[in-house]
Amino acid sequence: MAHNHTHTSDFETAKGRLLFTIILNFVITIAEIIGGIISGSLALISDALHNFSDAISVIISYIALKLKSKKNSLKHTFGLKRAEILAAVINASVLIVICVYLFYEAVLRFMEPQEINASVMSIVAFIGLIANLLAVVLLKKFSRDSLNIRSAYLHLLGDTYSSVAVIIGGITIAIWHINWIDPFLTILIGLYIIKESYDILGEAIHVLMEGAPLNISIEEIENDVVIIDGVEDIHHIHLWMVGDNDIHLEAHVNINDMKISESDLLRKKIEELLKEKFNITHTTLQFECNQCLDSGLIHQH
Repeated sequence: MAHNHTHTSDFETAKGRLLFTIILNFVITIAEIIGGIISGSLALISDALHNFSDAISVIISYIALKLKSKKNSLKHTFGLKRAEILAAVINASVLIVICVYLFYEAVLRFMEPQEINASVMSIVAFIGLIANLLAVVLLKKFSRDSLNIRSAYLHLLGDTYSSVAVIIGGITIAIWHINWIDPFLTILIGLYIIKESYDILGEAIHVLMEGAPLNISIEEIENDVVIIDGVEDIHHIHLWMVGDNDIHLEAHVNINDMKISESDLLRKKIEELLKEKFNITHTTLQFECNQCLDSGLIHQH
């Protein structure tokens, strides 16, 4: 019961912090758009667009978190846990598209440099930096265990770096009047964000494609299960993730001739091993005595 209480408490805390982050990012967006127009800074406007996408991404993450909490039903026997993974795909994809657009704008600025009010640019960027740092600190804890929140956290972390770069750019422009530093910083920030977004996108798509968890070796599962007394072999393994920290396994297990009560104890022993060592949360085992002609580790249909 204590575990469930802690999980519920963390869930409610995550939702509350996401709501606060949404409001914070809309405020930053408005401030930076106004500041970018006044100062003429593309980097500041790009930072504002990032913050706007942050707010949208956090809204998506919040909705996904709410959907994930819905109970399993006859129509959705796994519940709506994949909503978080879809949110991660949407957020990462949107970031990549925004960065491509900003690259285009940056190239135009290289071709036709514009005068920039460095003071306004730096002051507004500093305000954005403080707000982004606060949002990053609020979500850091929850980003470790949720691909969904990690994608929103990446938006915010990217904007934190972006704000730092804009401040440095503002100071550089004020001292040396190097206006091309503004689009140059935009491209650097964009490259970083695209790289991180690509990693999240790849991980999320791997989950959607029923991929096995990358940190679990099926061969290691086989080695650990076959040494259990009573087990001849394990085969036809299917291992996949429904959502973050929700790993499922189904397999056929060849066992010795034994009573049903003994096989039930054996099943529990295998399930405990898979849960404790590999964090597999849902296991379905089919016991048999040399019934499969094909006893390969992975069944080929």
